[in-house]
Amino acid sequence: MEGGQQYNPRTVEEVFRDFKGRRAALIKALTTDVEEFYQQCDPEKENLCLYGFPSEQWEVNLPAEEVPPELPEPALGINFARDGMQEKDWLSLVAVHSDAWLLSVAFYFGARFGFDRADRRRLFNMMNDLPTIFEVVSGTAKKQSKEKSSVSNHSSTKSKSNSKVAQRGPESQVKYSRPQPKDEDEDGLEDDEQGETLCGACGENYASDEFWICCDICEIWFHGKCVKITPARAEHIKQYKCPSCSSNKRARP
Repeated sequence: MEGGQQYNPRTVEEVFRDFKGRRAALIKALTTDVEEFYQQCDPEKENLCLYGFPSEQWEVNLPAEEVPPELPEPALGINFARDGMQEKDWLSLVAVHSDAWLLSVAFYFGARFGFDRADRRRLFNMMNDLPTIFEVVSGTAKKQSKEKSSVSNHSSTKSKSNSKVAQRGPESQVKYSRPQPKDEDEDGLEDDEQGETLCGACGENYASDEFWICCDICEIWFHGKCVKITPARAEHIKQYKCPSCSSNKRARP
């Protein structure tokens, strides 16, 4: 399933990097690439699994034929439940199973290469600092991010950002460029406040050299690359809706 290449991370940092790559791939399948993922999960096909690779690429495919498999396998038969429930609920179900699979793969590597108690705890804490796939897909991660930054960023995120906010009028202004940190002297907090702004898609922190865009519906910030929006494209968007807000309006019965 890894394109014929064996990849065996041996340190805590390498396993965590493997975890982040697979996690990013699965989040992409269930958010920005959700239409393609939905179509590939045809209930008429055989048992299918959703795989995420360290390269941040995802794949819907049949399970491995080896017994036992080289790595723990994802949930089998995700396509069979697709048409029997609402799309949002189905995606959440796949997300929960994907979270379990990510943990099983990470701790498989840990067991295989002899991680001790301290290594296992450190690996878990590193993974636990990121929102789960379920939290991202269900919107829980965005709600948590919004609660953290609502007080400090509410007024500043709606203002101009280095003259890069497109002026669309008071009712149709797309917010982009990057989230604004709090002033250093406000409530005694400094720039570490800006670290609390998380991307609603990948859950990663804000970085000063990255392009961000804000959803006009849920008011959550996203990396442009995570939602496939470039600065040039943002100039022509009157009202931006993130993948989750867009999918909520077209949810299948």
